Amino acid sequence: MGPGKAALLESIAAKGSISAAAKHMTMSYRRAWLLVDTMNRCFSSPLVISAAGGKQGGGAHLSALGIDVLKDYRAMEAEMMKISAEHLNKLKKHLPATT
Repeated sequence: MGPGKAALLESIAAKGSISAAAKHMTMSYRRAWLLVDTMNRCFSSPLVISAAGGKQGGGAHLSALGIDVLKDYRAMEAEMMKISAEHLNKLKKHLPATT
């Protein structure tokens, strides 16, 4: 799990399909599908539930676990940003000034 996969999960939740999420993120459907497949196989149960297209359309949504994983990932990310802010500011002092 990383920032790209988290963004893909958010996009699937917002757009209602892997295809629409991929298009929104300017990635190929195949790439998005492979990322979803990887996430679904890596966790105890699928993060994304999808239905095949056809007359009724199809689509995808996050499972309850998918929602929890995304929420936990974003919370972890926010916590890491708080912890690292002091160190990042120290490093920035060593960068050349921009004009």
